[in-house]
Amino acid sequence: MNERTERDELSTESHTDIVIGLGTAIRAARREQGMTVERLGRVAGVSTGLISQLERGRGNPSFLTLRRLAEALELPFGHFMQGPRPQGGMVVRADQRKRLVQPQPAEIVHELLTPDLRRSLEVLRTTVPPGWSNQDQPFQHVGEECVHVLVGTLEVTVGTSSWELAEGDSITYDSATPHWYANRTDTPVVVIGAVTPPSF
Repeated sequence: MNERTERDELSTESHTDIVIGLGTAIRAARREQGMTVERLGRVAGVSTGLISQLERGRGNPSFLTLRRLAEALELPFGHFMQGPRPQGGMVVRADQRKRLVQPQPAEIVHELLTPDLRRSLEVLRTTVPPGWSNQDQPFQHVGEECVHVLVGTLEVTVGTSSWELAEGDSITYDSATPHWYANRTDTPVVVIGAVTPPSF
């Protein structure tokens, strides 16, 4: 399957389906921990109205909102990833990847290439849409990270240093240093990211 076909298939998933899946995961995690919507809202710093909307499969959750909810529920961000459990323990088939699609501010798609997040290594395949950047919300977590560009051109900033990575380029850095990405082109960028220990 070529990159264009795969992107076309990803785009057929409706926004409503994405938010319904996220809402189901949030509600299940909240109930499992015995938290009310009000308590989750207080801990996460997210309005109860927005949480209720999300749990009903409505709204436009931002990256920051999902991060706050995951932290409040004491769950890895990747807990919200959806998809079948890979069969066989070690192999993840192309149609069995767990996925997390963040609709806002632009649709960014994360796919887990390792079987789960209970290992010492996490590998993600991420499709970054045109114009996307997390400059205002840099990543920062314990460990080491390597990012490899499969398709397109990506700007990567670690601390105060920035690099423009083209197809085939890679960068490895201490992920405890604040870092962020930007796709300043008009086409999607596809990257592979390896992180140890898992932080997603």
